[in-house]
Amino acid sequence: MLRTQFTDTLKTAMKARDERTLSTVRMIIAALKTKDIDARGKGNMDGIPDEEILSLLQTMVKQRRESIALYQQGNRQDLVDKEQGEIALIERFLPQAMGEAETVAAIGAVITELGAAGMKDMGRVMAELKTRYAGQMDFSKVSAAVKAQLS
Repeated sequence: MLRTQFTDTLKTAMKARDERTLSTVRMIIAALKTKDIDARGKGNMDGIPDEEILSLLQTMVKQRRESIALYQQGNRQDLVDKEQGEIALIERFLPQAMGEAETVAAIGAVITELGAAGMKDMGRVMAELKTRYAGQMDFSKVSAAVKAQLS
């Protein structure tokens, strides 16, 4: 599903001669191919699933946000604008992010469903959340919320 969206967006950008979109989508496809090649070494010949693609996209957004902070310190507004444009394009492929209340409710539901009782179950809860809500949650923030609910 996502792979076809990348290809369609690439074709549209080529026809429209949209260089920013073209370079960003090419970068995404290149990162995806690298992940696919790594997956082949683990016996997965079909490439990575959509959940891992969403995780890859989130990582790319996070990297760009870190770069923006550094570029702002260096007074490089041109690079800040470029990174913000790339973030906007990458986020088009990500599902709608969950709000804080939705995230807390989802965490509570998974904890109840799994019967998680303490911190020893945190790994299982996080794994289930990543499976169900890939691309919809910021897992760096979710980790703290899971700890709070489990303790």
